[in-house]
Amino acid sequence: MRIVGALRLLIVAIPLAFAAVAPAQAPESVHWVRSWASSQQVPEPHNALPSDDLRDATLRQVVRLTIGGERIRVRVSNLFGTEPLRIGSVHVARSADPASARIVPASDRAVTFGGRSGIAVPAGAEYVSDPIALAAAPMSHLAVSLHLPEAPARQTSHPGSRATSYVLQGDHTGAADLPEAQRVVHWYQLTAVDVAAAPENAAIAVLGDSITDGFGVQPDSDTRWTDFLVRRLRVEPGMRHLAVLNHGLGGNRILLDGLGPNALARFDRDVLGQPGVKYMILLIGVNDLGTLTRDAPASGEAHRALVADMTGALAQVAARARERGIVAIGATILPYGGSEYYHPDAANEADRQAVNAWIRAPGHFDAVIDFDAALRDPADPARLAARWDSGDGLHPSIAGYEAMAAAVDLELFANE
Repeated sequence: MRIVGALRLLIVAIPLAFAAVAPAQAPESVHWVRSWASSQQVPEPHNALPSDDLRDATLRQVVRLTIGGERIRVRVSNLFGTEPLRIGSVHVARSADPASARIVPASDRAVTFGGRSGIAVPAGAEYVSDPIALAAAPMSHLAVSLHLPEAPARQTSHPGSRATSYVLQGDHTGAADLPEAQRVVHWYQLTAVDVAAAPENAAIAVLGDSITDGFGVQPDSDTRWTDFLVRRLRVEPGMRHLAVLNHGLGGNRILLDGLGPNALARFDRDVLGQPGVKYMILLIGVNDLGTLTRDAPASGEAHRALVADMTGALAQVAARARERGIVAIGATILPYGGSEYYHPDAANEADRQAVNAWIRAPGHFDAVIDFDAALRDPADPARLAARWDSGDGLHPSIAGYEAMAAAVDLELFANE
């Protein structure tokens, strides 16, 4: 009887043991798509905030989503930090006015990271928040407020925000307004907002330089060429499911670091690492071309080497995008013959034409957007047409940015 009783106990215990080690229930499957993003760099001294301004400070930043969803999550960054970044608290809310620090109080939500409100982000790392129950409409503005108990050892920033941020001493992350805050036109320590979206939603990542970043755009006006593209997508039947991610950096090059990491170096993070990306537009190269001879003439061999190196790097980006199932769209480099900053000559223009010919050649990209053809002066193709020129011969005007968006064939994004 004792043996039988022991066997019964063993039989009962075995299922209990298996139950104890059974795997936890699989997490809910959510289709996250990046709705807003920006590329990061170490800010130049004149674009960095004084450390005292970010010690025990609230940093409220306003961003515009491109698609909406019933839940969101935010990504904070210490990508270029040299020590852990302490974050005391984070709140998100709908912006009451994108040109002010005011929020809609009823929409305010405290943000957690693994259930914690305070975190330390390791140097070189980023943290993604827990899902936040906050319905966000397409093209709506979101205010993200961070409390930093200590100033970052080295700031991670997007200097060309073309949007106003607000800095105030103390923890005011849940405040309805920050009327005493300092205003700065940069983003810091914030890289992305994702939305929980329907399965058909996807994103277009645009990798570029100051032309994509929106040089000349007034703060809080949302008039970059990518903003105009979003507006076109929102009114086009069958295109409203697409987000647009602006990964432009002022002064950026594809080959060498400049005011930020070179495009090839940041490609994995800014394109492949963005959830939901299905398309990539690559518009970069004018700074590579211009810097070759900005300070002194270059030999013919140097010109030929530059063209070979640029097209080789462009090919790398296209191939790596395709490996991930991303449609690789190349964009031709705009004319800059009127630029006094780069003062190009015939050899520089020949380089641009050679690179553009390579971009247009079949097989190098899945598709091409010919911005060069859309914005050049027919009477002098080495220059921007006067009606699209901001006045510096290098960057388009606001009308030029709108013309760029109009030059994008939306059928490029119809290959569902």
